[in-house]
Amino acid sequence: MGGKLLPAAAFAGSAPPLSQVATSAAHGEDSPYFAGWKAYDEDPYHAVDNPDGVIQMGLAENQVSFDLLEAYLRDHPEAAGWSTGGAGAGSFRDNALFQDYHGLKSFRKAMASFMEKIRGGKARFDPDRIVLTAGATAANELLTFILANPGDALLIPTPYYPG
Repeated sequence: MGGKLLPAAAFAGSAPPLSQVATSAAHGEDSPYFAGWKAYDEDPYHAVDNPDGVIQMGLAENQVSFDLLEAYLRDHPEAAGWSTGGAGAGSFRDNALFQDYHGLKSFRKAMASFMEKIRGGKARFDPDRIVLTAGATAANELLTFILANPGDALLIPTPYYPG
């Protein structure tokens, strides 16, 4: 494995080192994935206005049925808890797609406030330095990419969901 465990004292007074992946200036924006996004951003498909445009198929978001869902939610706001005044269908569209990869700003602010409260006001939490994940698997993967270099080993407690 080649990895080594370092005691927390080794980082006293400084932040632990980040992985080569985390500190690399390369982001991968020259990949075919990002080339597809660029093509879509420059010439997006629209059934009426741009039928020859690029259809974004590299994203797991169903944007095709927005009009149907928005109309339904406008007529039945109780279905999703959105009212037609102020929020309405616009709120649905804002929340139906992928959000900020760090987590919704309002939720990060609430989490920071909650963490400060349970710590008795002895610690401050900056919402801009909080990243929320969908669960421990995603958090472990994220930390692996940030902290580990090729050949490093991680100890993960069990039971652990392998999916």
